[in-house]
Amino acid sequence: MRTRAALVPLAVVLVAAPGVTAQASADWNGARVHALIERARELRQSTSVDSAFRSYRADAQGHVYFLIDRPDQPERTLVKADQVALEIFWQAPELTKQRIVGLRDEEVLPTDIRYHLDHLTVVQDDFGDRIRLGDGDEVEAVLHPVGPGSEALYDFLLADSLTIRYGESEQVRVYEVRVRPKDFARPGFIGNVYLDRATAAIVRMNFSFTPSSYVDPYLDYIRISLDNSLWMGRYWLPYRQEVELRREIPVLDVLAGSVIRGRFTIRGYDFNLALPASTFVGPRVSSVSPAQREAFVFDRGIFDDLAGERLAPSPTLEEVDEQVRELVEDEALSGLAQLRFYFSTLSDAARYNRAEGLFVGGGLSLRPRGTILVRTRAGYSFGRDRPSASVTLSGGTGRVIPSLSGYWDRLEDMGHHPGATPLENTISAASGEKDYLDPYFARGASLTLAGARAGGAAVTVRFEEHRNARDVVSDDATSEFRPVRSVHEGVLGELEVTVPAPLPRDGEARLTGTVGRLGERSFGTVRAEVGWDLRAPEQPWSAAVSAEGGLTSARAPAQMLYLMGGRWTLPGHDYRSFVGDRYWLARGEVTLPVRPPWVGVRLIGAVGSTYLGSRALPPDWDDGDSGGVRASIGAGLSIGWDAFRVDLARGLRGGGWEALFSVAPQFRAWL
Repeated sequence: MRTRAALVPLAVVLVAAPGVTAQASADWNGARVHALIERARELRQSTSVDSAFRSYRADAQGHVYFLIDRPDQPERTLVKADQVALEIFWQAPELTKQRIVGLRDEEVLPTDIRYHLDHLTVVQDDFGDRIRLGDGDEVEAVLHPVGPGSEALYDFLLADSLTIRYGESEQVRVYEVRVRPKDFARPGFIGNVYLDRATAAIVRMNFSFTPSSYVDPYLDYIRISLDNSLWMGRYWLPYRQEVELRREIPVLDVLAGSVIRGRFTIRGYDFNLALPASTFVGPRVSSVSPAQREAFVFDRGIFDDLAGERLAPSPTLEEVDEQVRELVEDEALSGLAQLRFYFSTLSDAARYNRAEGLFVGGGLSLRPRGTILVRTRAGYSFGRDRPSASVTLSGGTGRVIPSLSGYWDRLEDMGHHPGATPLENTISAASGEKDYLDPYFARGASLTLAGARAGGAAVTVRFEEHRNARDVVSDDATSEFRPVRSVHEGVLGELEVTVPAPLPRDGEARLTGTVGRLGERSFGTVRAEVGWDLRAPEQPWSAAVSAEGGLTSARAPAQMLYLMGGRWTLPGHDYRSFVGDRYWLARGEVTLPVRPPWVGVRLIGAVGSTYLGSRALPPDWDDGDSGGVRASIGAGLSIGWDAFRVDLARGLRGGGWEALFSVAPQFRAWL
């Protein structure tokens, strides 16, 4: 018999159905759930000897993306994209074969990454009785929750009864079984298994692993989601699969990780074919010739699986993370070491500026349990001959994650627009050119309540003391640095609320409002930003446009005012020469490739204004507002995958020429 079936889209809706609920079955390891697991185990063993189900062939296509991320930033940076096409074969009792028939890749940033074969293939048997990943280099021999003897290793909870609907009228009722290890110190599976109520077949698995499961010490986590689809009215076979692996340096917490994310769909099943014996000869995965792989015609683009997600974790894998964290309670999930050296930027180790002179420092990060994270930093300023320190405690499993920080003599920069990264500023200041900071120091504490995903809504309460900085590296008679501006000193109490919102065409908006009091000064501020990053990996050009504006109340302290001019605001005008309690600024840039990926041509422009009114500035501030609208226009080069920029800009209406060297925005947070 040869049967060809049309694939039906799977599992688009999950609906609670009458039956078992978590409340009605509050006890783990009940007789009913153990009986269900035993049925699932028996079915897996019997399928391989079912005389009505002898073989199949199917097609699969998928995308594999290699990215880098910073946990406190909302977006990831794409490094490399791969697209794979497979022919898949199975024959009773347990013969499997996969053949790579299409393969292409494209580098967005330079890399020499090479994937394990199972990152480029699919799982045909729900991982068998022992789960193995990365050819055993990542996970080795973790017992499957319906594998032989799983009751001795895992706890099971019959959590709910659901209905999975697919197509226009087809639906199937499933049991949701939650699985956790009895001993979290041993390698094990953590997650949910969805079993067909009629047959106990595996319909879906969402899961991760205990930290001791990870063979590779660089692994932070692995998250997996497998979906099966119903064929011939009784066989649940692979339909959609998604996996994400994240790595970091084992001994260093530098807020940098690499992510491999793969997503495959399996379709076009043919059943009970007479497969030649030669099909299964040789290794489990084979490949056609390079020319044949390159000639394969894919039905989607190589970057299409990123559309609409902006490189963020997919909703499916976020669901896996939420389900797993519900099961582990206070247990740690990361495979990384609990205690590591900590640097939030390269400049935490060493930096130079006119307010501190040479500063050296470092820190430690500790995960005592669960998601709780303690990060400490300390350093010494040789120019001030004083230490500084900070400690931050964060973590939680709810929708709102608290973060409590305490700090002593933390270096702050006023103006709302950084002029350079700390590393760029160190190079510039140490060479005697410019110090782009307008510094002051803060001592105190803050509490932030934010969503689990970075860049979301946040509420922050601060209670801190502000102190003036001074130039500790210059002889006042010969200094070429700008004078250090004074601030209004005193104890500050402040409430800040930040609310982001999506805009059409992948734009983003952000509104930030604060109310506070410093000494006898009560004040409020509001600032709004909108922006569109038109960079797309499949396009040879990129562009970005943004607009922002803000205002402060009449009694706001000087350090709350807006400073503009020069780098990253209005290039070609004197740096931070325009002051205002109100401002607006619009910027745009476009990059056109000349010899990709090495060189591109850039066009940049900016226009804006500050307004000061009758406000009195501190006596040592030799500045005023912009006196109307100011503008800048310029051109430059992007170098090396647009990682570095060299621009020459002209300030219009009273400005001059300015040369600027900078790194791409996605890399600045690490410097």
